[in-house]
Amino acid sequence: MGVPAFFRWLSRKYPSIIVNCVEEKSKECNGVKIPVDASKPNPNDVEFDNLYLDMNGIIHPCTHPEDKPAPKNEDEMMVAIFEYIDRLFNIVRPRRLLYMAIDGVAPRAKMNQQRSRRFRASKEGMEAALEKQRVREEILAKGGFLPPEEIKERFDSNCITPGTEFMDNLAKCLRYYIADRLNNDPGWENLTVILSDASVPGEGEHKIMDYIRRQRAQPNHDPNTHHCLCGADADLIMLGLATHEPNFTIIREEFKPNKPKPCGLCNQFGHEVKDCEGLPREKKGKHDELADSLPCAEGEFIFLRLNVLREYLERELTMASLPFTFDVERSIDDWVFMCFFVGNDFLPHLPSLEIREGAIDRLVNIYKNVVHKTGGYLTESGYVNLQRVQMIMLAVGEVEDSIFKKRKDDEDSFRRRQKEKRKRMKRDQPAFTPSGILTPHALSSRNSPGSQVASNPRHAAYEMRMQNNNCSPSISPNTSFTSDGSPSPVGGIKRKAEDSDSEPEPEDNVRLWEAGWKQRYYKNKFDVDAADEKFRRKVVQSYVEGLCWVLRYYYQGCASWKWYYPFHYAPFASDFEGIADMPSDFEKGTKPFKPLEQLMGVFPAASGNFLPPSWRKLMSDPDSSIIDFYPEDFAIDLNGKKYAWQGVALLPFVDERRLRAALEEVYPDLTPEETKRNSLGSDVLFVGKRHPLHDFIVELYQTGSTEPVDVPPELCHGIQGKFSLDEEAILPDQIVCSPVPMLRDLTQNTAVSINFKDPQFAEDYIFKAVMLPGARKPATVLKPSDWEKSSNGRQWKPQLGFNRDRRPVHLDQAAFRTLGHVMPRGSGTSVYSNAAPPPVTYQGSLYRPLMRGQAQIPKLMSNMRPQDSWRGPPPLFQQQRFDRGVGAEPLLPWNRMLQTQNAAFQPNQYQMIAGPGGYPPRRDDRGGRQGYPREGRKYPLPPPSGRYSWN
Repeated sequence: MGVPAFFRWLSRKYPSIIVNCVEEKSKECNGVKIPVDASKPNPNDVEFDNLYLDMNGIIHPCTHPEDKPAPKNEDEMMVAIFEYIDRLFNIVRPRRLLYMAIDGVAPRAKMNQQRSRRFRASKEGMEAALEKQRVREEILAKGGFLPPEEIKERFDSNCITPGTEFMDNLAKCLRYYIADRLNNDPGWENLTVILSDASVPGEGEHKIMDYIRRQRAQPNHDPNTHHCLCGADADLIMLGLATHEPNFTIIREEFKPNKPKPCGLCNQFGHEVKDCEGLPREKKGKHDELADSLPCAEGEFIFLRLNVLREYLERELTMASLPFTFDVERSIDDWVFMCFFVGNDFLPHLPSLEIREGAIDRLVNIYKNVVHKTGGYLTESGYVNLQRVQMIMLAVGEVEDSIFKKRKDDEDSFRRRQKEKRKRMKRDQPAFTPSGILTPHALSSRNSPGSQVASNPRHAAYEMRMQNNNCSPSISPNTSFTSDGSPSPVGGIKRKAEDSDSEPEPEDNVRLWEAGWKQRYYKNKFDVDAADEKFRRKVVQSYVEGLCWVLRYYYQGCASWKWYYPFHYAPFASDFEGIADMPSDFEKGTKPFKPLEQLMGVFPAASGNFLPPSWRKLMSDPDSSIIDFYPEDFAIDLNGKKYAWQGVALLPFVDERRLRAALEEVYPDLTPEETKRNSLGSDVLFVGKRHPLHDFIVELYQTGSTEPVDVPPELCHGIQGKFSLDEEAILPDQIVCSPVPMLRDLTQNTAVSINFKDPQFAEDYIFKAVMLPGARKPATVLKPSDWEKSSNGRQWKPQLGFNRDRRPVHLDQAAFRTLGHVMPRGSGTSVYSNAAPPPVTYQGSLYRPLMRGQAQIPKLMSNMRPQDSWRGPPPLFQQQRFDRGVGAEPLLPWNRMLQTQNAAFQPNQYQMIAGPGGYPPRRDDRGGRQGYPREGRKYPLPPPSGRYSWN
């Protein structure tokens, strides 16, 4: 899940770390889709070696998307996942390794958050279904129009948890997908693919980090490997920095707030279920040809360059006159550690440290002021120096009281401004607002889904006047009516003069801004007296253990699968006194839960259908010994926040001993298939026919070796580990059956798979958090102007691609007309189009017939703007050649963008319609001018190109 608001804070403070992705789209020729050739050079001016996919960040948006209709069944979900991976692969184009990691059984410390999230999801889903049914009944009772309710089972996203049948089926589908791409995609030919499915314990991103750590410790590792990690969690940034790899990039989908979402009842955009009025769907287009199109574009991807973030941090953390040698790697480790105090997946954040209030900047400033006294760094290779951390925390504790008071002042000031804004809006708006077809709309929103156009406005106004004349005296004459003659509950209601729309604020019994806040906090949150020094010491010790565990988890791996923080709330920074002597060791030799055991620990009773019947009974039977683990309802403490998702779910913690004792009685009831799903698996490595490892692996299967075999690093880009035969292996010349009915079987398979295990080390081995010898630091990216962007008032513009000196390209009017010529007829709007159409340059007809006596205009004039029609053509040395295959890119020998000839402007990006023979049809009575949509991104006009006069 990551740290809320961390990425937003980071991207605003260090804007140059963000780079927009250049994505090449597939073409369509004669109705046949031509896929992108990923074997060609990367259009982003960078070549990546390894691509790591945190698959849960792909599975969730593909199975239950928020900005488009959800897939109808499980097969469509799998195809959506395949398409998403294809899209990422075509952007990154790794040359050595593709690592796909799905979340397996998580450590006990993570299971607490998973339990809270799944209980909330189940509760919110049930409440949403009840609300949807209530609104449907009300609308139908009023005579509203709603499409027939689809009879389908609600998709429970809790099934995306290790041990369920869904995850087992997903692993089979991904095996088929990998084999298909290795056989048919040229970009996959020399690639090594590793799949770590949900049967392998560990979170997806931490399995990836563990792989990188173990490979870095091998002598054959290339220290200049360029890594690219895909995932939306903010903690991936800290994990990437913790590797100390010089070339590390994160790719993620760009977050765009306020995306339109379809109503769950009528499937129309512009309103939510609670605001649905049951209006019939309006026709979209002349003949309703756009009925199935979505009003939102496909999400775009961005790169987050950690090498640039390292430059920022090196400048910010550099300190003069230190009593010890400054080490940028150690200081970055300390920065990562300080970020843990503002929140993570395993510990609640300290009450005085909110990331939205600049908590990280405050910690960095205190760190730079105190580091001269500490005599060294806070951390080393994942181990914490508690004596130095105590100095930082006590310095934060000294200003805790002022932080709470300032927070209260800021909240009061915000509420005051909001109240004044509401009063201002009421004063400026009329007391009566007409509704229905007479509701005023902006000129640009006439065709929006929420607008209503009257076929006969005069007759409609006459009907409304007659209704007002015939209405009873109890109804105000300003009341508007719906189509059935009843008073409209939405529009036409007089607004009250008093300030009645202010939302009630949640009651705060702690009042951190008033004296005695510490006593009230411990009494309300922990139900103990603040004078109970022993209990406060226990809370602080558990939190300190958590800090040590989390840092060890990020840098060395899981220190203990059993440890967890046993409280819902965190202590104060001022309580971190005397922590230098606290123990920070963890029990060794612990093992993770089995998949079905984890399901019992994180699932609510409402999701018990994913468990065997006898196990499910333990969740709902009143006589069950663990029935208290599964409350039907639970409280959510807002804890000073405004929204429920920000609050704390007060769920009971699961006692591992009681859970295992209860499960011992139902273990014999498992079927062989359930027993298999309850076992722990291993990673699987795949290669194609042209990979150097292919023949080596095939020979292992021919000899039938039962002992693990070392991976030859010279055949696999330095990758080391152990091979063992896979019972369900994909072998050459064997048919690979498709688990998805809509996809074909692989009858001529040449790929091969085998079990793979990372290199093993002793339990007390320490992976050094240093930059490896031979690693070359990337060229400096930041310039002096990058540090002044926030102060000189210039507007910052995002960079496109990794080459900041890339020559920008734009289309002039002639190029847009050329696109109109070559566009095929009937190319509908694609769901996955990520580029907006160009705007209309001319408001009149494109080609006008010459009037009698009008001179013929030379063809060179077609490249000029109307205001430049008096100018002459540009000189020859200023003219550029354009090629139809390239679009509008200049064919200059030094321009590397020739490699991206298909990435700039593709036919499916602009969705224009051409006439017969490729020419745009003339304007006639069948519609407006085709080929040039009237809405889209406002492209700048091209610069003047001519300097000679035609007089």
